[in-house]
Amino acid sequence: MSAEINVAQLEIWLGDGQELAIFDVREHGEYGLGHLFFAVPLPYSRLELDVTRLAPSYRARIVVYDDGYSRVAAAAVRRLTALGYQQVYLLAGGTQAWSAAGYALFEGVNLPSKTFGEQVEAIRHTPAISALALHQHLQRQEPLLIVDGRPFSEYQKMSIPGSICCPNGELSVRINGLLADESTPIVVNCAGRTRSIIGAQTLIDLGIKNPVYALENGTQGWMLADYPLEHGQTRRYADDTAINPDRRSHASALAEAAGASWVSPEQVKSWIAAQDSVYLLDVRTETEFLDGTLPGAQHAPGGQLQQATDQYVGVRNARLVLLDTENVRAPVTAYWLQQMGHKAYILQGGIEAGLREQIQLDLNPSVAPVLARISVKQLREWQRSRPLRIWDIRSSQDYRNGHIPGSVWISRPHRIDADVSDVVIISDDPQQAAWLAVEGHPLGWLEGGVATWLEAGGEVDVTPDSPPDAERIDYLFFTHDRHQGNKAAARQYLAWEQGLWQRLHPSEKKALNPLAVKKW
Repeated sequence: MSAEINVAQLEIWLGDGQELAIFDVREHGEYGLGHLFFAVPLPYSRLELDVTRLAPSYRARIVVYDDGYSRVAAAAVRRLTALGYQQVYLLAGGTQAWSAAGYALFEGVNLPSKTFGEQVEAIRHTPAISALALHQHLQRQEPLLIVDGRPFSEYQKMSIPGSICCPNGELSVRINGLLADESTPIVVNCAGRTRSIIGAQTLIDLGIKNPVYALENGTQGWMLADYPLEHGQTRRYADDTAINPDRRSHASALAEAAGASWVSPEQVKSWIAAQDSVYLLDVRTETEFLDGTLPGAQHAPGGQLQQATDQYVGVRNARLVLLDTENVRAPVTAYWLQQMGHKAYILQGGIEAGLREQIQLDLNPSVAPVLARISVKQLREWQRSRPLRIWDIRSSQDYRNGHIPGSVWISRPHRIDADVSDVVIISDDPQQAAWLAVEGHPLGWLEGGVATWLEAGGEVDVTPDSPPDAERIDYLFFTHDRHQGNKAAARQYLAWEQGLWQRLHPSEKKALNPLAVKKW
């Protein structure tokens, strides 16, 4: 069913402990400029592509909103209902009503995770080292291990000189292979604050004997101190690192202290059969994931799952079942997720037990409408012989970088219920193009997109200023160049991050519960 609810009802639901998804269906740029604290981004342009992963149960209670003025939320309610979701509600007035009720709207992304990191530092007094102090240490050439807790792709873009890439999710099992002794200080960094804090506190809570520090403000703090960053580095942990024999017991103690539970394969299967919202989250490396995982599992490396939970999990109070092979990474991840207000479980026996007992999460994605495939030759003939519109639904940045002459950039929310009978769609993703067809009957999709056009000898127009910034609702401008040397943007971002907790409503603060003292 679908219905309309008000802010007061949503506030009640946020505190009732039942499954609840709050989807902001505006485009990424609009979401990033002001959204509800617990909202999960589900842009209307990608709704059918992402919703099954974010909301795996059709019985989940879902609230959808926009700014209160546009038609996109109402359209999303219709689409979700048509896809089979049984409890879909429209938040009356959207962000305007939420703000009028006294709640803050938050810029940026991954708000719960970042706010939680700030609270961990405040409550646990996570040791930190400034860029100046670290630079002086390096100048003295004293023993030191700098660990970059971000994924390798981020590490390669910019890194602290001499640092080694070891993503936070791997720290618990790889750190010993990077250390020469138990006295060398360890510094954990990321691009800003959250992963530095959580990475350092993870090592401390695991009982690492070495002194451990978070680099204050990460690579941004380093840049603000006018120290040079490295680019394109390839230093990383060794894949064959042996696991410290005490690490399993320490990881288990952490999980239990936070209230996370071990769960049997039989129990997980019963949850799935009951159509509860269950997430199978494989916290291992991408290589391990690709070598074999459970059907329906997401690759959610532990550090990123903590840093950006809303990119993997759309339903609060759902069951998050964490998978590994060694009973270290999953318990450590559960330790943090439980403190963030999630119901975290570690699968007994890990991946192997899940495969043996045939745990399977059938996400059953909806089938996109059949869309005619158009060749470059056919498109050129139509351009010469008939009235024709060419809609490019790729990102606005891709359109600026090069598009087929005569095509226009289109965002799906701006074309709800539009006549598309004379339209050819340009997209790199045929599924995304096909889902646009549910709102009409376009002529078809240019097979292979712009790449095929170029291969056939076609030229493209490059328009650095078109579409204009004001129309680029898919692009988040919020401190977007803080990693490209813009010190003002970096300062703005860091101030925003450190001020998140103070802006929360009391009811929002209740959901985040970092442990105040060591209980293990």
